[in-house]
Amino acid sequence: MNLKIHSFEETKIAELLSDSIEINKVQNALDLMADAGYLGARRIIIKEENITPEFFKLGSGPAGEILQKFTNYKVSLAIIGDYSKYKSKNFQDFIYESNKHGNILFLSTVKEAIEKLSK
Repeated sequence: MNLKIHSFEETKIAELLSDSIEINKVQNALDLMADAGYLGARRIIIKEENITPEFFKLGSGPAGEILQKFTNYKVSLAIIGDYSKYKSKNFQDFIYESNKHGNILFLSTVKEAIEKLSK
């Protein structure tokens, strides 16, 4: 995986640089965390298009399994995308709650993700 590191004082944030789906199962998420951790980053930015579309269908399973790994390993994740196209109230509530608690963030821009993850 191609990762770019953003450094702020002692905080390192890994940004996944890819235009294709990189995470379509739990093992891919674990590999991403391992690669970022090897570079000293415990905070990761990925784009919506880097995750299987099934992730955004809450009842299908991958979202819960994948995000649970980030929570278990205490790795913060920001997912960059346009979430207005997802009309499901459950998904919108999920985004709201995730952003409120701060470990998993659904944001619009890399700049916004860097600002939130560097705190």
